Amino acid sequence: MDKLRGTGVALVTPFTSDFAVDYDGWRRLLDFTIDGGVEYLVVNGTTGESPTVTSEEKAELLRVAKEQVAGRVPLIYGIGGNDTASTEELFRSTDLRGITAVLSASPAYNKPSQAGLVQHYLRLADASPVPVILYNVPGRTASNLTAETTLRLAQHPNIIGIKEASGNMEQCFNIAANKPEHFMLISGDDMLTTSLIACGAEGVISVLANAFPKRFAEMTRLALAGDFAASRQLLFDFLPLNPLMYEESNPVGVKAALAVLGVCDAAVRLPLLEATGGLKQRIQKLL
Repeated sequence: MDKLRGTGVALVTPFTSDFAVDYDGWRRLLDFTIDGGVEYLVVNGTTGESPTVTSEEKAELLRVAKEQVAGRVPLIYGIGGNDTASTEELFRSTDLRGITAVLSASPAYNKPSQAGLVQHYLRLADASPVPVILYNVPGRTASNLTAETTLRLAQHPNIIGIKEASGNMEQCFNIAANKPEHFMLISGDDMLTTSLIACGAEGVISVLANAFPKRFAEMTRLALAGDFAASRQLLFDFLPLNPLMYEESNPVGVKAALAVLGVCDAAVRLPLLEATGGLKQRIQKLL
């Protein structure tokens, strides 16, 4: 748990202008975020456009990440899907050596019951050779892991935490108040990070930290140290920028910011489109 306390980055996947994976940009991004002082990195999360990255590309991205990071920070790998059996097989077949944990989003589109979500995650946790972090993001999956369901899953010895992106603060408070000591509550919403840490969260898995690793990691560390006034001020600095990250869908905005910073290209794969000229201008102005 201590290794994952602080700021994790939900890494984008850099593409070239012809939509191939940009492995040079990937290496730059890995170094850029680590040099910024973040505590860990998330490879192949949904911010990495995982639905449009092939299985071969995912394997190569993971291989390069292990090589480039070289143990400097922990790596988390994203594995999810809306077919439990197929997702379970991915857990068994993926080379997870050197991976600290797997982040697994709830099934999308199926809209399973709470009992179905429990059985889905129990199957994955039993199959996984490394610890599992739940990922609750109802805005993407059309289903919500309730606090009761999360707390039930928290009893499994191989489920160590949840990335909570429901935006439901009362639900998060219920998890924080009743979770086992070993179970981590992790903010899945950048702008709720300071508030959730004040109520017991252990950190954040962040989109903004792709482009602003130093400032975002400092904001999180200040909150974890109990200096909420200083953390809050850094958070407020992000208020004008954060909505632009999602205006044309994630990761369109943060890739536009990374392009301005010279880390990687702004290209995304269809059905997403690269940021419009107007959005790029507003992001550049704020930067």
